[in-house]
Amino acid sequence: MKCLSLSEYLLAPCGASSIPYWKTKITHIPDNMHILHDNDYDKNKFSNYIDETYFRLYHSLQYIERQCCDGISIVVASDDNIDEFVRIINASYDDLSVTKEQLLNYRKTPVFKYDLWILLKDIYIGNYVGCGIADFDCEARELILEWIQILPLYRRRGLARLIVNELLYKMRHEANFATVSGKINNTTQPEKLYRSCGFTGNDIWHVLYKKQ
Repeated sequence: MKCLSLSEYLLAPCGASSIPYWKTKITHIPDNMHILHDNDYDKNKFSNYIDETYFRLYHSLQYIERQCCDGISIVVASDDNIDEFVRIINASYDDLSVTKEQLLNYRKTPVFKYDLWILLKDIYIGNYVGCGIADFDCEARELILEWIQILPLYRRRGLARLIVNELLYKMRHEANFATVSGKINNTTQPEKLYRSCGFTGNDIWHVLYKKQ
């Protein structure tokens, strides 16, 4: 991966890199993969590659209103709650899964911040029904949303927006900006959610895998 300075990144975080700044310092791109911004992508040159497209959006952390939802409480998670994150994340996807070990290791990264791992609890039945995980890079002063998941039976009630706004609100005085990314063709339409929460931008990144 091209060496990117912090000053270069901060000029246009979502256009300068497909991933957050802290990850650029530890990520190695294998020989069979290319990652290109849409401005640099030429379909004809990569006909032998599988193309996965991702959006990357920016939030200035201005004008955030804390929200609430009747019957739902927000809980800051501990290590004892990791099984709930695994359950919710795995129930939310058909094409990927996570393990408890993976999430526990993620809590050991330099961008882990305790109160940015939250769960939504249905107070009437006592079950956890959604989760949110975000990172904070203190060097770039960047809040990074990673996982925002709601169990299928609880969707379309504004709960995902509740999680996003809670994470943004928590960091409005500590972070200078927030970023988020996701697959463009995701059927749950995460981009629409994030834009409704104030994220902006038009940066698209192509993750290209050479066909076997």
